[in-house]
Amino acid sequence: MRSRTDDVRENGFSDHVLVCTNARDSEYACCAEAHGDEVYDAVKSWLRERDVFWSQVHVAETSCLGLCSADGTALVIHPRNQWYSDVRPEDVPELLEDEFGADASQRGE
Repeated sequence: MRSRTDDVRENGFSDHVLVCTNARDSEYACCAEAHGDEVYDAVKSWLRERDVFWSQVHVAETSCLGLCSADGTALVIHPRNQWYSDVRPEDVPELLEDEFGADASQRGE
């Protein structure tokens, strides 16, 4: 095992956006069926446009975050400890602008 914490911090990492894309064969809602992949793509695009994708802000697809809804996917931003549900692709620009600022300069420290 190798700790990479210092490496990541030295590269300017400040935040991690987790987007649920979980699929399951069940009667219950899941993020894969509630635009999970599209939300994930929208997050990546918004961050790339501001040149912070995988530098200051990391993004990861996750399994269930426990906020399942047929109305949209679940998304978490750490270390801000901000949890969202019912996120649709068209919500991503406003959500990320509220969290990071229009130019993504309001990153966590």
